[in-house]
Amino acid sequence: MQNVQSKVVLITGASSGIGEATARLLAKNGAKVVLGARRTERLESIVQDIRQAGGQAAYQKLDVVDADQVKSFVNFAQDTFGQVDVLFNNAGIMPLSPMNALKTDEWNSIIDINIKGVLNGIGAVLPIMEQQGRGHIINTASTGAYAVGPSCGVYCASKYAVWAISESLRQESNSIRVTVLSPGVTTTELGHDITDKAAAELVGQLRTMSLNVESVANAVLNAISQPDDVETSEIVIRSVSSFGHAF
Repeated sequence: MQNVQSKVVLITGASSGIGEATARLLAKNGAKVVLGARRTERLESIVQDIRQAGGQAAYQKLDVVDADQVKSFVNFAQDTFGQVDVLFNNAGIMPLSPMNALKTDEWNSIIDINIKGVLNGIGAVLPIMEQQGRGHIINTASTGAYAVGPSCGVYCASKYAVWAISESLRQESNSIRVTVLSPGVTTTELGHDITDKAAAELVGQLRTMSLNVESVANAVLNAISQPDDVETSEIVIRSVSSFGHAF
């Protein structure tokens, strides 16, 4: 994984799940990782582990909904390690519910974090990457970007938006690599905030055949490690045991 060594990789939603697993794996392979999330106590613990294992890592509190915080996070990474090579836009939420439950506050949170959060990340790194003539933006979508199920409408719409934003950005740039990462159901904290009982039970059933976070982290590592003139534009990754299921 020579093309990972010494790269500065920024990761949002890094306090648990896919973000945490990816930070640990990339640092193990020689990347300098900068972790962002709202739970700073978790970030501090992860960064300490990485440093004790000989890796290079830093963290800053981050709410991706706040564009100014995202810009500050990117500036912090650049000031700490001197460059910005990769942004992994990973932060997201999944409070599923049927439309007639009218959980409009949850709809707005999905839009703010899953869509606006990704745009805030792109907006913060794009000028830097365009100026340096290189860079890599990885956006976490979902298999929900390709299929819709009951109680998943707003969430799936947000993930289709991530796919569309990523594909447009890919077509616009001949120097910045763009990857859209679409995992199937994965064992993470995602969905812990589901308030609808039926939707929570559905996710629980799907998680009996879910991916582990390390498998998704490996996919991110593979995309970053490709030669700089090679772009892995889409990664759809599912558990083999999900045969016959959309997610």
